[in-house]
Amino acid sequence: MATDNTTQNESGGVSVPPIVWKLLGNRRILIGLSLLLPIILVAILGETIAPYDPTATHVVDRYAGPGGKFILGTDHLGRDLLSRIILGGRTSLLLGFGATALALVLGVPVGLTAGYAKGRVDEVLMRIMDIIMSVPTLLLGLLILVVLPSNILNVVMAIGVVYAPRIARVTRSATLSVSEEEYVMAAKARGESRPYILFREILPNVTGPIVVEGSVRVGYAIMIGTSLSFLGLGTGPPNPDWGFMISTAREHIYQTPWFLIWPSLALLLTVMATNLIGDGLRDVLDPRETGDHE
Repeated sequence: MATDNTTQNESGGVSVPPIVWKLLGNRRILIGLSLLLPIILVAILGETIAPYDPTATHVVDRYAGPGGKFILGTDHLGRDLLSRIILGGRTSLLLGFGATALALVLGVPVGLTAGYAKGRVDEVLMRIMDIIMSVPTLLLGLLILVVLPSNILNVVMAIGVVYAPRIARVTRSATLSVSEEEYVMAAKARGESRPYILFREILPNVTGPIVVEGSVRVGYAIMIGTSLSFLGLGTGPPNPDWGFMISTAREHIYQTPWFLIWPSLALLLTVMATNLIGDGLRDVLDPRETGDHE
């Protein structure tokens, strides 16, 4: 019996993999995407749609309320908050997605190697990961940035290192569950190299849990990146950054409460969107996963 997708193929239409329909049928993913995609689009457009230079000061318009020529108002230096929110989103998204990508690059090979090799190799690698994980995430990020200059690339690297052990643990667990499957045994019997077995045989079959963990990590990476910026270890002034904006806004909350509200709301919506997408991906790709995330 031909499925709808098969019928579309036979009539010359575009075939859509069933997993896509399954993902789009998940309410959490749809809500998360409806929130996140506009934020990403606005961040990409950046200077194109920002009404003012985000670093330009307008002294006579200090503490201007929302409305008029400044839609979201201005801060204590007269800088347009809408422009700073737009450009600050680019920084936060870069931190979240960049750090998660680095964590995947670092953690996935370690998890694959540990889960496949087992024994002493597994023990040594996982104990190293446990040692890194034993240090609170924010403290470890601070320690790394104390040694390195404070700029966005080093912040991405610090957060990536912080979350790599968590990616490694999830990858190892998934690898252990498939390492004795027939296709892996067949690859061994053919004399395939270890990298071939790890990345061509095992990795494609454990992508579900890895994708789920990576999607959840984006929100946490944005949060820890914002926390580091809040502490003055982010991109640094005068560049717009949600964390630094929130930190600065505390001193002017009575004059400009909107200075605190807008970046906090933008951060809330972004993290909520990534968490919804992560939860939806877990429901679809790895429904048995109910582990703790921190």
